[in-house]
Amino acid sequence: MLKHRPAEKEATMTNRKDIADLMTQGMSEFIGNNYEKSIQFFSEVISIEPDNRLALISRGSAFLKTGKVTSSIEDFDRVIQQFPEYAKGWHLRGLAREKKGDDIGALSDFDQAIGLDPEYGAAYYSRAGLHNRMGMEGMAANDIQMVTHLTSRNVESYAGENNVWHTQHFRVEEMMESELNR
Repeated sequence: MLKHRPAEKEATMTNRKDIADLMTQGMSEFIGNNYEKSIQFFSEVISIEPDNRLALISRGSAFLKTGKVTSSIEDFDRVIQQFPEYAKGWHLRGLAREKKGDDIGALSDFDQAIGLDPEYGAAYYSRAGLHNRMGMEGMAANDIQMVTHLTSRNVESYAGENNVWHTQHFRVEEMMESELNR
């Protein structure tokens, strides 16, 4: 049995490289709006590794972009079944359900995504649009308010991180000037 382990390890490493290459190609096609080609690459990954969350989410998203809503929901269902704590799976399935006309199912999925990740701005935004379309303006306004809050906080956090860098940079400059002026 020990004689087979190096070959198994080598095959696993080859599969990992193949998967990484296929995912890169699939993502490139997706970004280039070549959704049908991206579906082919993601499907190859799934044939090698059926539980690959990124491949399933990506293929489901490509199906959604091509109008194959039922196929996208099937991929998102698989993600949710295997990774029930993955908020993005719930959010994306909600988008697919909404596109299919299942507003109640979509709303439930958006709620689940937000419940899993209360700072998931995209889910609030999607839910706001759905609430608005359903005539629930007050709830839509609350969701947009949360999106605004999260966006503002993220900008402040980013600016704060940049300010720390600038502050350190200015301190270094001040120290250098002090040394030069001696």
